[in-house]
Amino acid sequence: MSPRLVPASADAAGRRPDVPLRITVDGVPYNGAAGQTIAGVLLAAGRRSWRNGPSGAPRGVFCGIGACFDCLVTVNGDRDVRACRRRAADGDAVTTQSRAADSADPAGTDGGER
Repeated sequence: MSPRLVPASADAAGRRPDVPLRITVDGVPYNGAAGQTIAGVLLAAGRRSWRNGPSGAPRGVFCGIGACFDCLVTVNGDRDVRACRRRAADGDAVTTQSRAADSADPAGTDGGER
């Protein structure tokens, strides 16, 4: 998976519209293009992780197909959304989740792997 966004004009299929969108992640704005997943927007912006596992290790995209739970985020108040599967929509408010032992949720009830 490439972390860069290929411009619509260079898209080999030639059918992708280049419609800009903006999401916020923990209040920080990120620009993307229609059709990108939330993970795609973050990766294209150079962000590789947005969550911490139980050990405190950084997590981002692992499988990229929705089979694991490493990329979980909260989108517009909906918890446990897989960032690799959810298409970004203009104005989405994304907040990160953590399973780190020292997080605000020490019981690990924020979803994800058990």
